[in-house]
Amino acid sequence: MTETALVTDRGTDHALSVPRATVRHGTVTLVDVADLRIAPGRPLTIVGESGSGKSVLAHALMGTLPPELVAEGSMAIGPARFDLADRSGRRHLWGRELALLPQEPGLSLDPTMRVRAQVAEGARGWRPRDRAALRLADERLDHVGLAGSGAAYPHTLSGGMAQRVAYAAATIGGARILVVDEPSKGLDPASLDRLADLLAGHVADGGLLLTITHDLRLARRLGGEVLVMRDASVVEGGPADRVLTAPRHAYTERLVAAEPSRWRHAWTSPPTADRTAEPLVSARGISKSYGDHVLFRDLSLDIRAGERWAFTGPSGAGKTTLGNAVVGLASLDAGSVARHPATRGGRVQKLYQDPTSSFPRRVPLEGPLRDVLRRHGAGEDRLRSLLAHVGLPPEILRRRPGQVSGGELQRIAVVRAMLARPVLVFADEATSRLDLATQETTMDLLMTEVTGTGCALLLVTHDPALAAAVTEHRIELGQA
Repeated sequence: MTETALVTDRGTDHALSVPRATVRHGTVTLVDVADLRIAPGRPLTIVGESGSGKSVLAHALMGTLPPELVAEGSMAIGPARFDLADRSGRRHLWGRELALLPQEPGLSLDPTMRVRAQVAEGARGWRPRDRAALRLADERLDHVGLAGSGAAYPHTLSGGMAQRVAYAAATIGGARILVVDEPSKGLDPASLDRLADLLAGHVADGGLLLTITHDLRLARRLGGEVLVMRDASVVEGGPADRVLTAPRHAYTERLVAAEPSRWRHAWTSPPTADRTAEPLVSARGISKSYGDHVLFRDLSLDIRAGERWAFTGPSGAGKTTLGNAVVGLASLDAGSVARHPATRGGRVQKLYQDPTSSFPRRVPLEGPLRDVLRRHGAGEDRLRSLLAHVGLPPEILRRRPGQVSGGELQRIAVVRAMLARPVLVFADEATSRLDLATQETTMDLLMTEVTGTGCALLLVTHDPALAAAVTEHRIELGQA
């Protein structure tokens, strides 16, 4: 470890500064930034689309890069300087001075351990069955609004609850510097607000905060300074209220314009569906509960060709269950659902929140897509046209699902669904894990196809702005 005295600017010993940081994969530069600085009371948020280098930078600072990536540069915490090339040089700081709140907290938590025990492991001086650490874990869970949840297993938690458990585990050791990597993925607005309050509280208590996100709403909530990354470098920076309301760089302008409330596409105008046509799906008096928890009761709806419906509400409200029931993938406690013969034979397609769950892991992507071509008689030209629309080369289909980004895989999932020329598409939080620019590109493809073919759309989303931009019929669940 290289650690020497460093005289920091502005006469403070408490800032984190990065004079220069580069990360390379072979000859490809993934990160090349300079002059980053985080001071107490002034959080730093880095925004940009997937692949811009945001998360790679976060892991370079933590010392958690995968072995195939090479980091260079230095980082200073007060007067102590650290060589970014030394992977183990910051390990002694983990949990005590420097902590990471990772992406996908539901996956980072141990599924075999109860929540209380997982949080307790991060306490200073922790030992197995340490009562003091367990009491502190209870206090941290209470602090994040999860009192009484210590005995739960991670799989029983909503996305927002899992994120708060991960926050408690990351901060229980007293780490002053918190690096937060894409914390808003899949969170409904209420859960995101609770998380933003926790992060703001960390700053108010004197902590340093670096947040990596594609969510401009979260960046506005946190305030402080914002940097915009594109293609490994910073293209714009400054106070959050200035950068996100009056951007000066064309790329930042494009990011801001990609928020759903600002979309201006031909398909954003409400369609003119034939309300006298026979419904594709007709639900009457349907109800569903889990134990004493009622998801929906005595609900009726008709979905016709060309119509766009959204089921909205917070995590755990029953949106996906209702959508699955409508398309025949879930049972009901009461009521009935009738489906038109036109919906048979693969003419109802579902887009999943996590596209990796709908592709075989070890098979190149061209295999599942060519299966659809054969079954539904679609031509090679249509496949190439759809790929081009979402900016993907045909060669990408030679890769396996794990060899493409999440945004690329979701766009391929849309292409596969539309190859079948469906009469109804069920999009289940299909863009909630995408950055704003990729979300707009993906939705543009989907909505252009939906509009052009007269297909009906059923959208499950926690984002009211997305629902308003895309649909004209909405059912909101989870309301008192």
